[in-house]
Amino acid sequence: MKKNKISKKRLEKGPVAIIECPEKIPCNPCVKACPKEAIIIEDSLIETPKIDYKKCVGCFLCIPKCPGLAIFGVYYNYTKNESLLFIPYEFLPRPKKGDILWGLDCNGKKISKVIVEKVTETPNFNHCAIIQIRVKKKYFDKIRMISYEKK
Repeated sequence: MKKNKISKKRLEKGPVAIIECPEKIPCNPCVKACPKEAIIIEDSLIETPKIDYKKCVGCFLCIPKCPGLAIFGVYYNYTKNESLLFIPYEFLPRPKKGDILWGLDCNGKKISKVIVEKVTETPNFNHCAIIQIRVKKKYFDKIRMISYEKK
């Protein structure tokens, strides 16, 4: 999986979207969703979208627009020891604020327990909610999914 490069300095500045698109397919809803024109696709429509981190303000309007669930958000300095991840989530039932769940990597491997901070429904966007989870800072770049299994 190709990861979009982002500097530690940009992460520390504030919330930002990150694209980890696993395939080259003709797709561009994220480009149209970005009000700051921070997401671009160079050359051909099948190229992986890239983010101009000087323009991205972390509004996360792109997250529910991605049909491949390949965009998530990071607020690296949420607290001294935790980052806040904004992940797309299409399953039911939805987790609730305060739920303690498993944070998983992109292969489904359990990484660490996470705490649900907020659930935002996004009507008319592929039934995709945005789940905000608190994670230990050392896992911000590893956790990409959650498991509703509370144990």
